[in-house]
Amino acid sequence: MKKSELVNAIAKKGGYTKKDADVILNVVLDSIAEALEAGDKVSITGFGTFQVKERGEKKCINPKTKQETLCPACKAPVFKAGKNLKDIVNK
Repeated sequence: MKKSELVNAIAKKGGYTKKDADVILNVVLDSIAEALEAGDKVSITGFGTFQVKERGEKKCINPKTKQETLCPACKAPVFKAGKNLKDIVNK
């Protein structure tokens, strides 16, 4: 499902215009991104949890040249599905 399809689904199920649904979706996504940027954890009961995990340095190999390089430490956004979401997917 693409973002435009998600906007259409929100508009249809919520009785909103597509423009309002787009604004709602953007506000939700921006709020999650801002919370993660601030180092917060976002938990949506029954759906899942968004959080930031830190990854340490590691050795990487360029598959083309077979040359080893050191990949720097970084932060990565992570999503862990909640029980209700897992149950819906596994029906």
